[in-house]
Amino acid sequence: MPAILAYLLHIFLSALLLTAFFLVYTRITPYDEVLLIRQGNHAAALSLGGALLGFSATISSALVHTLGYQEFFAWAFGAMVVQILAYAVSTRLLRMSKDHIEANNCAFGGLMGAISLSIGLINGACIS
Repeated sequence: MPAILAYLLHIFLSALLLTAFFLVYTRITPYDEVLLIRQGNHAAALSLGGALLGFSATISSALVHTLGYQEFFAWAFGAMVVQILAYAVSTRLLRMSKDHIEANNCAFGGLMGAISLSIGLINGACIS
């Protein structure tokens, strides 16, 4: 396959996976991140931003450490499942994340974002 086609295929799959992650993540959270962010809620932006960065780290690692697009997609999809499960476990352990995010508690939003980013970095390193 010519290099440009491989690039286009990988960039398309990456965008598709990131979009899928965004849609799944925003559906499983008990609050509407997009609405809260439009209203100026920094806590929601920090939490969602960290989740997107964390998953992007796994996509990046999968791109670097896999040989073909099928292997890349499989690893990145598996990493998405891990990232979603990590969110579910984190919110169970921290309790009341909905109230903190909706109340614009930036410290809590930053913590949630940092947890997501940390899990994504570890997740990405495990792919290597």
